Amino acid sequence: MNNISIIGGGIGGLVTALCFKKLGIAYKLYERAETLKAVGAGTWLSPNALQVFEWINPALLREIQNLGNTFNSILVANHQLNPISNSNQDFAKKRYGYTTMAIHRGALQRILYSSLPKEDIILGKEFKQYSQNNNESYKIEFTDGSHIHTHAIIGADGIHSGIRKQLFPKSRIRYSGQSCWRGVADYEIDANLASVGFTLWGKKLQFGVSKLEQGKTYWFAVKLSKPKQKDDKTGLTVILIEMFSEFHSVVNALIENTSIHNIIRNDLSNLELLHKWHSNNTCLIGDAAHNITPDLGQGGAQAIEDAYYLSNFIMKQLA
Repeated sequence: MNNISIIGGGIGGLVTALCFKKLGIAYKLYERAETLKAVGAGTWLSPNALQVFEWINPALLREIQNLGNTFNSILVANHQLNPISNSNQDFAKKRYGYTTMAIHRGALQRILYSSLPKEDIILGKEFKQYSQNNNESYKIEFTDGSHIHTHAIIGADGIHSGIRKQLFPKSRIRYSGQSCWRGVADYEIDANLASVGFTLWGKKLQFGVSKLEQGKTYWFAVKLSKPKQKDDKTGLTVILIEMFSEFHSVVNALIENTSIHNIIRNDLSNLELLHKWHSNNTCLIGDAAHNITPDLGQGGAQAIEDAYYLSNFIMKQLA
């Protein structure tokens, strides 16, 4: 019987596994994907997340930093890139030794996965349901008909968490009224913007930008929209360029230099506040417990912080 089962191989689940590994806590991680591919676009890692990586292993932190791009400032501007607020990050560097950075989500996931023993990660296992055998054990069933027994469950399976739906059946996801496109452009942003994470605000539109690495720049575009709209991929580039035609020229340059296959669209939803994230030996982390919209730049970092505190709490209980 596994001591703890982690459901979900995203950032939160993988970091939880790394924390357990450091502390010597027995676990198995189950992920529905057959392989962990480099999917997604960019993500921000602020000092609260980077501190966790440094705690896990300073070499892990250096590897992540070497594959990403560090910010000297975080800027909010109008649609023509005129500053509204500009937060210089020297204070963070002075206090923590580093500042917020951007990295491709797929690259981060690959680093985390490669740092874990493969015998502790079981791919191709999509969660179906769990049942409690008694006060000390659970049975987890997967959609392929297999099952396992475990002492505890960590639900790291995202905003549409199957664990949460069973644990808190009255929990509710709310559509924010906004749709978001994300992309990674094959474009070298101007040198004066390379170390800036910035967001441009226009008429009911938002466009965020951050360099990821040499020749790669992450962007996201947000607008008000009805839910569940579909794009005609053949004309999407033109549509986005027209949508942001009044914005600074860097916006259209990024859109034009992004392969249509590298643009992802998602409706932005949020989870109605949960008053607790656990029941008995089942606990939610990350987006499964408290998702936030991507413009805040803290979704991944909050999941990473969850992993640190939960693993240390469990370690104290086991001591």
